[in-house]
Amino acid sequence: MSLLAKFTLARVGIFLVTYVLMWGVGQFFLEWGQLTNLVILLLALFVSSIASLFLLADMRAQLAQRVQGRAERMNERVEESRRAEDVD
Repeated sequence: MSLLAKFTLARVGIFLVTYVLMWGVGQFFLEWGQLTNLVILLLALFVSSIASLFLLADMRAQLAQRVQGRAERMNERVEESRRAEDVD
């Protein structure tokens, strides 16, 4: 499984855990309705995004390093083909 897929699944997992926890707390302390569900959804998105900044920092750094490596290799190939065109 690729690192991008693992990172995406981890982000979704953190969101789902956050949503379920907030939903459970909301069941006990809030009067339930459609607006409450929307508020809990938005809060879960906000909290899970902040949590993923800290919890997935290492995975994000690895992913960024791979993307940077691919971009550098692609730039090298473009430069090689450009030099090959200049030789003719």
